[in-house]
Amino acid sequence: MDFPEGKRYNSFAGYYRQKFGERLQKLVVDAGFTCPNRDGTLGRGGCTYCDNAAFHPGYSTPSMPIRQQLQEGITFHKVRYRNAGHYLAYFQSFSNTYAPVEVLRERYLQALEHPDVVGLVIGTRPDCIDKEKLDFLASLSRGEVLPGWRRTLGGKDLFGPIVTVEYGIESCYDTTLEQINRGHDFACAARAVQMTADAGLDVGAHFILGLPGESRRMLLEQCSVINGLPLTSVKFHQLQYVKGTAMEVRHEKNPEEFLDLDLPDYLDLAIDILERLRPTLYIERIAGEVPPRFVKTARWGLVRNFQILHMLDQRLAQRDTFQGRLFGI
Repeated sequence: MDFPEGKRYNSFAGYYRQKFGERLQKLVVDAGFTCPNRDGTLGRGGCTYCDNAAFHPGYSTPSMPIRQQLQEGITFHKVRYRNAGHYLAYFQSFSNTYAPVEVLRERYLQALEHPDVVGLVIGTRPDCIDKEKLDFLASLSRGEVLPGWRRTLGGKDLFGPIVTVEYGIESCYDTTLEQINRGHDFACAARAVQMTADAGLDVGAHFILGLPGESRRMLLEQCSVINGLPLTSVKFHQLQYVKGTAMEVRHEKNPEEFLDLDLPDYLDLAIDILERLRPTLYIERIAGEVPPRFVKTARWGLVRNFQILHMLDQRLAQRDTFQGRLFGI
């Protein structure tokens, strides 16, 4: 198989470079949204694994104007990613479609005013989307909302911003979703993904590997369900036991319910999953990174994401395998 950038899997960075002619970097934005299972609509306390502060950088705080968050993010990332040409405003914290369309419009357009921002990645829950919101996002991506907006990427003009909707699905198993207090079932997620794809938008999905009660076999069987969704991209994170969460308490009381893989075993699991995923699906992440202060012990040490990706490349080569090798078998 020929994948972008010489990888043995479809990297999402390669997808952007291939489609737009340059590297695009995400800038995390906290726009002050919340979630229906935090504000009392569905429940309080949120998902059992969640502490949002553990998953976004210091430059992203809701007390700071969106444009300022973006500018500080650009300054931060220019040190680490010098070859990034333009940026995507990543509305990551909590559920970023959990508001009326007029509120979404005001906050998204603030981000698109920045001259270096070429699009939006909108992280949300499947139960926080509807046709009105998707119609607005589709119109935005076609350039109908901002008729004078234009950016140049890879020598080509872009007359409407890139818009991707990323859903936290976490698991395809309803028993798991109920246990982690998601507040929706998998059918809700499947409907949201289909509606978003039907609107002509790129769709991403996030899954957590190692949730309580899920075996290695279940995680591999889940691949066929993922393949059946009209997704553009997917990201996987290992389960993190963040201090103060209900998940941390459950793990301390019942560690036998969890996979708790060391890094080499986790990489082999990730590769087993990649082998079963359709080769057209772009892989954005295979692991997550939480600052050490948010966990009691860093199970894998202080390894960074770029190091994990390098290890993944090496292990794929050692196993002489690639994404989609077992797809359809």
